[in-house]
Amino acid sequence: MSERRIYLDRGVGETRGVVTLDGRPERLLVRRDDDDPRLLLGARLIARVASLEPALGTAFLDLGGGAEAILPFRPDARPVRGEALEVEIRGEPRRGKLAVARALGPGEGAPRLVAAAPDLATDLEALVHGAKLVEGRAARDVADEAEAEALETIHPLPGGGEIAIEPTRALTAIDVDLTDRKGGDAKRVTRQANLAALGMAARLLRLKGLGGIVVIDLVGRGHDGNALLAAARAAFGPDNPGVSIGPVGRFGTMELSLPRRTRPLAERLCRDDGALSDRTLAQRLIRLLQAEAASAPGARLLAACAPAVAAAAAPLAVLLADQIGARLAITPDPSSPRERLDVRSA
Repeated sequence: MSERRIYLDRGVGETRGVVTLDGRPERLLVRRDDDDPRLLLGARLIARVASLEPALGTAFLDLGGGAEAILPFRPDARPVRGEALEVEIRGEPRRGKLAVARALGPGEGAPRLVAAAPDLATDLEALVHGAKLVEGRAARDVADEAEAEALETIHPLPGGGEIAIEPTRALTAIDVDLTDRKGGDAKRVTRQANLAALGMAARLLRLKGLGGIVVIDLVGRGHDGNALLAAARAAFGPDNPGVSIGPVGRFGTMELSLPRRTRPLAERLCRDDGALSDRTLAQRLIRLLQAEAASAPGARLLAACAPAVAAAAAPLAVLLADQIGARLAITPDPSSPRERLDVRSA
């Protein structure tokens, strides 16, 4: 039977929540102190209908302060331009896309936040009922592991083989490859690899925060479509409601549609070119400084990094100094590669 556990890493300027499935990261939720609270999953707001696109069944909402969202509607529930509605954020914004809201009922007054989104501890406890929330050093280690795995493209399968997960603007493509998976019966080997890949893909898509159309290129041919469909339904069951799974097609692919709820993790942690953002590197630098502070109480802490990372870390360093005292210094080093973070005590 599968076992899920929950972890909460309360950092400086950033909180990370993790769900593990049988010891492997299954979800990584990240909140930063500069997140717009109006656009977080579960936030409730008064919104004003700014415009309508009847052909698309979509209304554009003004959430106040420049924040926007879209509201899908049925023909028999078309809102009126200018009216106030109470809404809930059901899908966070992602690159090039607005947040998605659902209507709760009529609203009154100017656009504003009515109720903040649940905090990460509440979200984690809702995902895994009755689980003990683990914090501290163990939570940080698990969150670091989850972050590293979420940013990988190629993932090994248990028993051999691998899957590659690559999101595009239109869909997420998943390729299953046998590589070094061994066995005398080729059909049995490919069947086991495909079944393992479905379970792994479901966990990793949740971890990466990916949804929408997913196409899985299965390995081999002559698939047992019924067995694979049953395995996919079980693997993606935790993502319901909103999961649609198609049968194995003539080209050996399986297509799925998964609900989009949270912002994809790579978008939160990385720049548009896929490299880690200055803020993400700054958060890593601060965690290194915290670890060094714990191992060298009272010592002077010295860090060096690329100038852009140092600039992103500066406000976080102020917050850290409030916790450990003004005993740290971050030096911008123009010759340092972006992802090099040097920390030492003196």
